Amino acid sequence: MEAEQPSLEQYTELAEMAGGFIHDIKNHLGTLSLNLQLLAEDFETPESQRERRALDRITRLGEECAKLVELSSDFLRFARAQELKREPVSLERVVDRVIDFVAPTAKQSGIEITWFPAPSLPAVSLDRELFEQALLNLLLNAEQAMPDGGSISLIGRAEADRVCLDVIDTGCGMSPEQLEKVFRPFHTTKKNGTGLGLPTARKVILAHGGTIEIQSEPNRGTKVTIRLPAVPIPT
Repeated sequence: MEAEQPSLEQYTELAEMAGGFIHDIKNHLGTLSLNLQLLAEDFETPESQRERRALDRITRLGEECAKLVELSSDFLRFARAQELKREPVSLERVVDRVIDFVAPTAKQSGIEITWFPAPSLPAVSLDRELFEQALLNLLLNAEQAMPDGGSISLIGRAEADRVCLDVIDTGCGMSPEQLEKVFRPFHTTKKNGTGLGLPTARKVILAHGGTIEIQSEPNRGTKVTIRLPAVPIPT
């Protein structure tokens, strides 16, 4: 006899419970982190080897708290990625905003970002904040794949009743084995990664009625293609 599969409502309830649980943990971590900062101030000028060891341990604990807060924030974004507040917007303006945000750090890393929107792109219905975060995750991943510099090209185009956005980098690329796991929550090859950036981006895009696909080869870069439903702009 086959076991009964959980319903969508049960999955939703579980996600809400997990989100509330992580939210509470994040609050407690904030209190812990604040007290560690205050404790570090008490040892700001250590006068003995013992005090220097204590300050070192307090500093390490503070760093671990910061990592847990980041992980909690990433998980909350993942759990709540379907809570959309959508409106018709210009994809060109949304991409411009994200590029303006990442361009300074990309330039410092020797990375050139170019944006090629097709003329008269149709509008898309987006939760701007969530979609911008998803796109930001993609661009940061592309940057991290190019430690020695390179380029990121974004191409906006219309395709039937869809608006497509290609994000193409000249980074290290991924093997077929890595590609298979790229959207698995908590899977990461980065030392300090949470493994939730790409799964969250995918969940956000799917919640918008869109699709995302990744093509990549080792040493030949990566291409991410997002397709979103086009919508008319209200007059």
